[in-house]
Amino acid sequence: MKKIVVDCDPGIDDALALALVAGCSDSLDLVGVTTVGGNVDLELTTANALALREFLRLDEAPVTPGSAGALLRHTVRASHVHGVTGLGDVVLPAPERGPADGHAVDYLVETLRAAPGEITLVAVGPLTNLALAVRREPRIVEWARDLVIMGGSYTRGNHNPAAEFNMLADPEAAAIVFEAGWTVTMLGLDVTLTAAVTSAVLERLRPLGRLSDLLVPAAQSYGVVTEVSGPAVHDACAVAYVVDPSLFTCVPAVVNVETVGQFTRGMTVTDFNVGDRRPNALVATAVDVPRFWDLVVGAYEKLAVRLG
Repeated sequence: MKKIVVDCDPGIDDALALALVAGCSDSLDLVGVTTVGGNVDLELTTANALALREFLRLDEAPVTPGSAGALLRHTVRASHVHGVTGLGDVVLPAPERGPADGHAVDYLVETLRAAPGEITLVAVGPLTNLALAVRREPRIVEWARDLVIMGGSYTRGNHNPAAEFNMLADPEAAAIVFEAGWTVTMLGLDVTLTAAVTSAVLERLRPLGRLSDLLVPAAQSYGVVTEVSGPAVHDACAVAYVVDPSLFTCVPAVVNVETVGQFTRGMTVTDFNVGDRRPNALVATAVDVPRFWDLVVGAYEKLAVRLG
């Protein structure tokens, strides 16, 4: 069992990622969820995380809200992609339980302090909480077993030509995280865009009972599903990596986050020519798409049986 804490901003693909966590309960132990303002405002990302926790029966994991906005700059949101609630056309029952007391930054520091070397951080939103946690207690870099993020790219952006959304939402925080001294495993757009929901994948999701009420509208929310292409499930890639790293090809690199460029702010400037420098990242360059979907759908099928 791999212990994980998921830092997220639900978000359609965050919902699919948390569903994958729930479906992999035989290999993943979800210690907790922390939320950050990102795809939508913090109030909504936290409410969505609470609703997802109950719908997916992740009842033992506390949900702790964190940072509402970026460290220094104006707020960037993606409600035009994720809808006004953050979950697109997905409608979940209202949660009966509220969030845990306290702030995500304190939760991250204390949780890692209590279990050094045991917990992998899976960050699939803006990196504000992690940056503040590093500033609060630099030793979390040593205490974390691993840090896996969905974010960045070595070739392109999606929110603008240069920057992926999670990086652009708080470049200063991302820069702090990449410069903190650990090795960041970066699952960026270069691989996540290839993990797309095709019509064949969608047909595998439709028969999954109550779970399909979440999966099917979420899987279609980003765009048109065809036989050869469709919406990507970005954040689920980070969870899939933790479950089975062999799905991905990762290359050591030095990654710097652009914080001042007029047109490149938020760009993850990736140098694979490391030389005698210490790499600060493992950057995913490819994913075995058929095996990825076999893992994901297989986990969803197990979860569907439990949910009924």
